[in-house]
Amino acid sequence: MKLKSLDPRVTRLGISESTDQEIIEKNELDQFETYEAFIETKEGKPFEHAGSIHAPNEEMAFLFAKEQYSRRGMFCNALCVVKTENIKVSDYTDNGIDVYNLVSAIPSGIERDSFEIFHLAKRGKHHKYEGSVMAKDFEDALAKAKVDFQSEKPVFNIWIVKSEHILASDQDDRDIWDTLKEKKYRDAIDYKAGDKIKAFKEQQA
Repeated sequence: MKLKSLDPRVTRLGISESTDQEIIEKNELDQFETYEAFIETKEGKPFEHAGSIHAPNEEMAFLFAKEQYSRRGMFCNALCVVKTENIKVSDYTDNGIDVYNLVSAIPSGIERDSFEIFHLAKRGKHHKYEGSVMAKDFEDALAKAKVDFQSEKPVFNIWIVKSEHILASDQDDRDIWDTLKEKKYRDAIDYKAGDKIKAFKEQQA
C-alpha cells in the first residue's frame, strides 16, 4: 500500500505505508566546486583573499569572482582564483604564537615545483600573499617558507598553493577594471539618505 498525502508531491514519491521498509539511499547531489578568490587592489600591493565562490570550472569561477568581488566602487588591479581543495592549510595558532614555530622540518633543497605562500597575520582578517618558494612538496614548501618569510611578527595560519593551480588575470585584463572608480552611483553610501532625512526633519521642526 502506497502512502497517500494531501500534498500531491508526497503521493507522487510512491512511499510505502509500511515502516519496515528500508530507507532508500539517495545519490549524491550534483554541486559546483568551491574556489577561493584573491584580489590585488592596487599595483604593488599583495593579493588578499576576497572570499569563496562556487563554479563548475575555474574559468567560470574567475568570472563569478570578478562580478562578486570587483564590482562598482571597489578597487581592483588584478584577480586570481584557485580551487579550495588545492590549498594546503597549516595549523592555526593564537595568543601571539607564530605558526612557523611549530614547523621543525628543514628544507630539502629540492626545487621541483613553485608554491605560493599566503599569511594570516591577524585573526578575523583575510590571508595575504607573502611570496613564492621552490620546493619538492607542500611540507617542504612550508619549511622553505619558514626560512624565507618568518619574522618577528607572528603568523597565525598559512595557505600554500602550487603555482600551476592558480588562474590569474594578466596584463591585458587590467582594462576590465579601468572604469570602476566611475561607477559608485549605485552604492547606497553615495546617496547620503541619512543626511537628507535629517535636513528635512530640521526644516519641518
